[in-house]
Amino acid sequence: MSMTNTEINLNPVDFITVGTIGPKGRRVFHLQAGHEGKLISFTIEKEQARALSQAINEFIEELDKRLDVQTQVQMTSLDMELREPIEPLFRFPRLALAYDEAESMVIVIAQENVALTDSETDDDEDDEEDAGRIVRMWCSREQIYALSIQAMEMVEAGRPEPQQNGRILYYWT
Repeated sequence: MSMTNTEINLNPVDFITVGTIGPKGRRVFHLQAGHEGKLISFTIEKEQARALSQAINEFIEELDKRLDVQTQVQMTSLDMELREPIEPLFRFPRLALAYDEAESMVIVIAQENVALTDSETDDDEDDEEDAGRIVRMWCSREQIYALSIQAMEMVEAGRPEPQQNGRILYYWT
């Protein structure tokens, strides 16, 4: 049994950002992008935001070398705030970065993980057919670089000792 895939292409994005909702220690991270009035949001983990930022930095560095350019961004000229309503489409276990040389665009690809039943896993069909929803967000190098900066700023804006998440420490003197 094959699942019908839903593909959403935001080409190009009007904006892409990472933001949080909630107080320190209980923040919920979101990746959000928009295209011509369409708003797509995802719930992500703090560590996914950190990994995304690091992956983008490495990706842009390699791309800049290949293209012999220096990607820069003026953060003050961008609106990196989350937009309302924040209604997450899904949590993504897979995120990929690609580059379309013809369009000179970086593509962020979010893919939903779909749990299969035992009968579905026995089929010899291609895994791609059961992959679930895929969202492709086409970004300029400047937008993706700004996303990297924003994601790391959101991660670092948390409590100074994140290992204390949810723990109450007692000190006796």
